[in-house]
Amino acid sequence: MIAFLLSFGSVSMKRIRKTLKIKEIMIKYVKNNYKEYILISVIFIIGLFIGVMFVNNLNQDKANIISNYIMQFINNFKQNNQIDKSELFISSVKNNLFLTIGLWIAGTTVIGMPVVLGLILYRGFCLGTTISSISMAFGIKNGVRFCFLALFLQNIFFIPAIITIGVSSLKLYKSIIADRRKENIKIQIISHTIISLLMLLILIFSSFLENEVSIWLLKLF
Repeated sequence: MIAFLLSFGSVSMKRIRKTLKIKEIMIKYVKNNYKEYILISVIFIIGLFIGVMFVNNLNQDKANIISNYIMQFINNFKQNNQIDKSELFISSVKNNLFLTIGLWIAGTTVIGMPVVLGLILYRGFCLGTTISSISMAFGIKNGVRFCFLALFLQNIFFIPAIITIGVSSLKLYKSIIADRRKENIKIQIISHTIISLLMLLILIFSSFLENEVSIWLLKLF
């Protein structure tokens, strides 16, 4: 029994050390690329504000259409509870997969950097339009509550993941410009690929949260 406990404790300590090491690597990566993180984050926030302003400046007829659609969707969900979770999950994973592939491909080419920035801006725009549309449909108070239940949890993981892929793309771009040797480009592309794959796993996890936890929380709204 004692030997088992010692063995279990040893395994647990190894896992803790491994987790701490991964955390240290992540913190070091952010510190070493903080300027890129600031730039990509600003672009995302700009897209978010553009999305909010876009919805706020819609005419009354279009605003009513959006509000009615959101209210109808929520009411149908609460009354019938007929949502195909597997279909929603697959759709969300596909969207995140295509987003990751798009960012990766664009990031591996010098001329693709505007595409990376455009995709980050677009995702911020999408989130901004969603938040503004929900606030318009439910009012500020209930809209904030709804957004917290429906959007907050998965976006804790989604937003840092796509920003990190954007940072990796920008880092690769700057590295290629600074040193065009094949060896350097190969190493940077491998690094960019590994980071993109890791972030894809996080995006898939955010899809799971969106599909399981957020939908469950919506029932409480």
